[in-house]
Amino acid sequence: MTSFTGIWVPLVTPFHGNAVDYAALQALASRLVHAGVSGLVVCGSTGEAAALGEGEQLEALDAVLEAVPQCPVVMGLAGNNMVHVLARVQQIQRRPIAGLLVPPPYYIRPSQAGLVDYFRALADASSAPVILYNIPYRTGVAIEPSTFRTIAQHERIVAVKDCGGDQSLTMRLIGDRQLQVLAGEDHLLLSTLCLGGSGAITASAHIRPDLFVRIAQLVRNGALSEAREIFYRLLPLIRLLFREPNPGPLKAALSMMGDMQDALRAPMQSASAETKKQLAHELRRLECL
Repeated sequence: MTSFTGIWVPLVTPFHGNAVDYAALQALASRLVHAGVSGLVVCGSTGEAAALGEGEQLEALDAVLEAVPQCPVVMGLAGNNMVHVLARVQQIQRRPIAGLLVPPPYYIRPSQAGLVDYFRALADASSAPVILYNIPYRTGVAIEPSTFRTIAQHERIVAVKDCGGDQSLTMRLIGDRQLQVLAGEDHLLLSTLCLGGSGAITASAHIRPDLFVRIAQLVRNGALSEAREIFYRLLPLIRLLFREPNPGPLKAALSMMGDMQDALRAPMQSASAETKKQLAHELRRLECL
């Protein structure tokens, strides 16, 4: 079973016009793996999964698995129709995935008991490990500490992407030692690692992934002063990448780097001219690191 440690990157989905640019996706995946990231996530929120058809999602997964067969790849899976989501599990797990990244059902805001039933049903149906995706500002419901403890008793529920923004919950999850805790808010990367988190799923690591990998290595080795120095040099970029809705600024930056077109699917919008100007400045500055 895959250990969810280190730096994982939730891949953007490149477009050429309005079609998925699978060649650019494969090249991006290869670049990130070459830089030393621990794994990749396909069809997370950064990948604009909600704007992709089911066929496109599976084709994106297949493209990444083909490009980096040696790299662990997690697939995002979101929905609020249990029958449909369980059917998707069966389709996805025909591929050699390292895990599923699953948020609570969005919009319907189930009770905590409903969350337990939902995640248990998914884990029962899955042959792959499950990473809980606690992101209440997208789903409308937060997973409570006691619910985490109950859900974590399932043998295939092994980790959590922590986007709750609640440091007390983060510390509790790490202290309980039931789940591997991955930072999901990029600006909380260093604090989560220093508190004992296992790693991060961080969109910002598309840019200078080597430095993000280095931070995780330094924390693991106890070199906190050097880790802080690198993190604070990256922090202006991290803040810029989330100044406007993700992945608008990120795709603008990747376009400047020559990785893909600056194209998103409506209603998502490209970054503003001012944000692009500041991103260009940050990219030039980071070239010197």
